[in-house]
Amino acid sequence: MVTSSGLEASDGRVRLFHASLVWPLQIESLPSSGSKARHWEVLEGIRDVHAWRRIDDEFTDDPGLFRERHYREFVSFLPYVQRFLYGEGRSSQAPAQDESGNSPMHVFRRRDIAGLRLTLREGQTPVELEVVHMDLYFFDDLDMVQFNVEVRATDIALDTARDILFRFGRAYPSGWDDDGGGLHNAHLAEWLGSDGRVIAKSDSEHREKFLQFVCSHRSPCISEHWACLLRPLVLAHTAEPGDLRYRLIEYHRMPVMAYLAIDRPRSLSPQEWVRIGLATVLHPDEHLPVNEPTVIDFEKLYCQDRFWTGTDAGPNTRFVCTGNALTVVGDSASPFFVDPERGVLAQFRHQYFLVFLLAHLHRAALLVFSDVLVGAVNALDIRNDESVRSFKRRIRSNFETFLRFTHRYWFHELSERPHVQATFRMCANHLRNDALYDEVRDEVKEMSHYLDSDSQRRQSNTVVRLTVITILGLIATVTTGYFGMNIIAFGEAPPLERLIHGVAATGFFVAMILFAIARSKRLSDFLEAMSDERTPWRAKLRALWLVVINRKE
Repeated sequence: MVTSSGLEASDGRVRLFHASLVWPLQIESLPSSGSKARHWEVLEGIRDVHAWRRIDDEFTDDPGLFRERHYREFVSFLPYVQRFLYGEGRSSQAPAQDESGNSPMHVFRRRDIAGLRLTLREGQTPVELEVVHMDLYFFDDLDMVQFNVEVRATDIALDTARDILFRFGRAYPSGWDDDGGGLHNAHLAEWLGSDGRVIAKSDSEHREKFLQFVCSHRSPCISEHWACLLRPLVLAHTAEPGDLRYRLIEYHRMPVMAYLAIDRPRSLSPQEWVRIGLATVLHPDEHLPVNEPTVIDFEKLYCQDRFWTGTDAGPNTRFVCTGNALTVVGDSASPFFVDPERGVLAQFRHQYFLVFLLAHLHRAALLVFSDVLVGAVNALDIRNDESVRSFKRRIRSNFETFLRFTHRYWFHELSERPHVQATFRMCANHLRNDALYDEVRDEVKEMSHYLDSDSQRRQSNTVVRLTVITILGLIATVTTGYFGMNIIAFGEAPPLERLIHGVAATGFFVAMILFAIARSKRLSDFLEAMSDERTPWRAKLRALWLVVINRKE
């Protein structure tokens, strides 16, 4: 088939399809270990009851297993980003057990799940996808984790690929249709083991389960096929036991990356490009909203066309980034586009995956900081001293962690390669990371200023009380100095009598000091009244009387 422009039209097939979810989740602080607990160490300590296993990284000790795609990934980033992702350089003189230079990112992987069977709509033939890998990314100092699962398929219809992108990666149904099926999610999702056995499946049709959970906990319930993958991490509001408890950070739609190798991408119409780029938010059956600003300015807002020439010479690779989705579309006939070692496929699975991961790490971490501040303020009761002390500890801990985040994780420049850097900036801009950072920084500063002003107020009150006590002590000092240190001579008295007098005098002066401290606020008001020449003596005497009876005006 030839289009009016003279180009041969695509037959609507995706020869190679990859989809990679990056789902940030907030982890509650461990009550037994404090707010600075290492969540990944807890997960590693209970390894006998789950399938997650920690991996160092793909930089193996055997150079024979180190691939060129790993090398290309490493050199794509600036040195300080390399140190964040892979740790400090390893010296032959460094101790074998020295972990001071390790990366702050800790990765766990499970290998017991080999496939995903999706029944997108009721009555349709299931689509089977291969699970490439399934990982959990933990980060030092951050109470969050990023869940990643990558799936692939070959030779599927373009409409099917768009339907997968729209329905795959929803944590729970957004509603139900007249037949009781979940809206917008796959009709049935089944995780398969290497032997084809179903390990977990979705339960979106159980409407009462989700309704009762939201009614009881004011929090959404996670579909079982996602909850099963994350265990021993458990949803915070469930009664299920577990030390690692997570909460949702944002909307239930998980951020996703997609790679589509199709025949003759130049033959795609502008409308088809919009449907591919907005596949995660535009219902496959919905008419194209041609008056939407995102549709009108689609190419200007979301397309990165450095490698899109629109000519036979190519390369014809288009990057479409909306923030929550990064889609790479290219020609399946191009060896460079489909090369898993040196081509765009390798870059998609390595460099661009890390770019997408870091952009969403920034956003998720900032939202967690904001949530901690809100939780601390909500729990504050200024009438309860323990609540005030707990509030101060939480705010100071959050402030310290935010400082470490700023200097350790917050990057504006990732790479010297223009397209890698441009993709990161486009993703970060659509996620509003810079604006969110400014908002959270201002919130942290306001909390810090409040704590500083409260400390200064308390110090001022302490100084006032000490001043009052010093004035009272000055009276006694001057009096004893005038008569001499020993007004009554006890030097010749028996030892027992001297001991009794000493104890009695000590008790009397301690009682006087404690009384002065208890009345220090009233005494301060009295001294202020005495120092004011315009205050009549009647008012000054009244201020003294209020000190004695300890009452306010």
